Amino acid sequence: MQHIAIAIPDPTRASLFGLPYWLIVAVGAVALFGAFQAYYWIGHKLGDTLYESRFGRKLPRERIRAVERVVEKWGALAVYACFWVPVLRHTLPWVAGALRISYPWYVVASALGCLTWVPVTSFALYSVIWGWLELAAHSPLAAAVTAVILITAVTAFVVWRRRRKGEKALAA
Repeated sequence: MQHIAIAIPDPTRASLFGLPYWLIVAVGAVALFGAFQAYYWIGHKLGDTLYESRFGRKLPRERIRAVERVVEKWGALAVYACFWVPVLRHTLPWVAGALRISYPWYVVASALGCLTWVPVTSFALYSVIWGWLELAAHSPLAAAVTAVILITAVTAFVVWRRRRKGEKALAA
């Protein structure tokens, strides 16, 4: 029986647009850090009026309150943890500013988050894409079957989540 091995390219030798991949990841981390600082100061400056903004109106008030409770309970640790939770990653920085948590701690937590989350997710995504391309190079059929299975699984998950949300809304 033949063993199929998927070779994952060495990230230190990888490149994208002619630039070393590690440099693109580093620039991405710096850009995300800058965005997190901007979100904090926007939240800090606007305070409660932020909740009435176009972005604030898109989120249910109870979801914003839940984020506020997380920030109040965990402070800077919540800022670090928000990188790993999709909904929090997009709402917590401006809520932290509106709640005026300690900015020095916010900077430290957001810097640590950028230094860990960006490389982990970037290199993981890079490895998955290049692993799939390696599989496609050796066996286009196996790559196609893998893609179909992945798309089916993601679609089933999205449908399941939407049904579950609909059932919860009906129950309430």
